Amino acid sequence: MNITDPRVAENLTELAWTLAKTSDGELIESFLRCLLTPAETADIASRWALVKALGDKIPQREIARNLGISLCKITRGSRELRKPNSAFERILALLKTKV
Repeated sequence: MNITDPRVAENLTELAWTLAKTSDGELIESFLRCLLTPAETADIASRWALVKALGDKIPQREIARNLGISLCKITRGSRELRKPNSAFERILALLKTKV
């Protein structure tokens, strides 16, 4: 599918709502490992590490050095974190409340 294909949004929305129905972290992790290639899994994990590092106010150059990712990717993440009602900020808040 191309990014402009309406089925992309439809399927992403459906996936998000389906994952939100479970509180079983092991099931979600297993599902993601089945769904994604090893390279995609590593990329998702790297992006999550980036979001957490930005949330912890770690300097961008240090993040780039530690995670081996480009400053461009980090800058994009930083912009997302600064948006009003940021999804990154809201998800990071959930991380801090996990039991």
